[in-house]
Amino acid sequence: MRHCTLIPSMARARSPEKRNAILDAAVQEIATAGLGAPTAKIAGRAGVAEGTLFTYFASKDELLNQLYVELKSEVYTRMNAEFPDKASLQRRAWHIWSTYLGWAVAFPKKRKVSVQLHLSDVVSAETRAQIAGQRGATDATIAELGERLALRGLPEGFAAAAMSAMQEATMDFITKQPRRREELIEKAFAVFWRLFR
Repeated sequence: MRHCTLIPSMARARSPEKRNAILDAAVQEIATAGLGAPTAKIAGRAGVAEGTLFTYFASKDELLNQLYVELKSEVYTRMNAEFPDKASLQRRAWHIWSTYLGWAVAFPKKRKVSVQLHLSDVVSAETRAQIAGQRGATDATIAELGERLALRGLPEGFAAAAMSAMQEATMDFITKQPRRREELIEKAFAVFWRLFR
């Protein structure tokens, strides 16, 4: 009797292209249906079986956490490129303001999903900490803003929250009046800066 030697099957290498397709599909589905978007729909849009999605992300929570990291990293990569470290506080604040809004205008669905994830409890403290190292120049600038006379006595983080809220308001008006994009970005920053000066 002939014996067959069974060779254990090698785990298939995961394709970066498929992973990116799943993340892109997640952006599209979540932008439409919110964080409750079913994984079956995300997988379908990515052109993979739902089981394949779970070979890349062990759970939906893991998918959402990884998507958060991807979106935040994309923003901070842009922010850190040519960051004017030696410039005035106003110039550095403008860089943060305009770079974020430039990204948000270019990728409105990513911005929408990023905001939802940022506010969600599904994104763990560990995941949030993963991108902390990319925020150095931004955090230092926002911390300096927080020391201005206008913000004395307000809780730590107020400057960041105020900038974010005004950026989101500006983005909402840009969506309604796209032809005024540059004007709105500049005028809204002028208002923001006057408040913090």
